[in-house]
Amino acid sequence: MIVKSKETIAWRISDARVPYPAAVAEMEVRAAAIADGHAGELVWLLEHPPLYSAGTSAKEQDLLAPSRFPVFATGRGGQFTYHGPGQRVGYVMIDLRRRGNDVRRFVRDLEEWLIKTLAAFNVKGERREGRVGIWVARKGGREDKIAALGIRVRRGVTFHGVSLNVEPDLEHFSGIVPCGIQGHGVTSLADLGITAAMTDVDLAMREAFEDVFGATVDDAAEEEGALCLT
Repeated sequence: MIVKSKETIAWRISDARVPYPAAVAEMEVRAAAIADGHAGELVWLLEHPPLYSAGTSAKEQDLLAPSRFPVFATGRGGQFTYHGPGQRVGYVMIDLRRRGNDVRRFVRDLEEWLIKTLAAFNVKGERREGRVGIWVARKGGREDKIAALGIRVRRGVTFHGVSLNVEPDLEHFSGIVPCGIQGHGVTSLADLGITAAMTDVDLAMREAFEDVFGATVDDAAEEEGALCLT
């Protein structure tokens, strides 16, 4: 497990859908401020309008429907992914310099965070060698992806993060080859027959995060309504 900081991590939830460029700009500013010692660490939960994002390893042929939704090139690792309503995105901005400076361990702990969150809904999420993300075994040997992750680290500070499919329109994933992985499907809590409000998922995510990374505290910006994006 990653080295836990003695400081609490701010926890922010945005109820309104946040445009992708606005979220990236906010992360860039916050990560730089953390690196300079001017801001504390932050986890930010949100939803995006429908979009495809291309990571640094994205292949053009994996974008099957380029005109369907806006497509954004992004500096995170990984390939193409979909974000949209019904999917909980978690952006994680923490200072790895305080936590052992181990990127591989950080990625492993992000996976553990998702696995523990799914366990709260009696879903067994699993890692698969050579396949990024968290997977669920289905009948007949089929395996579907329920959560994705992609990060960037700059000056020792992480940003971007994870996404968990709660109740998105799974057909929207058909416009890409998710994460460049063919031969497998995509699932969600709803697709698995689990009815969960986003507030329930948020609570489970927070409890699981604290178990893996350490204590959190409500973000002051959220309490004061300082961030208003539509």
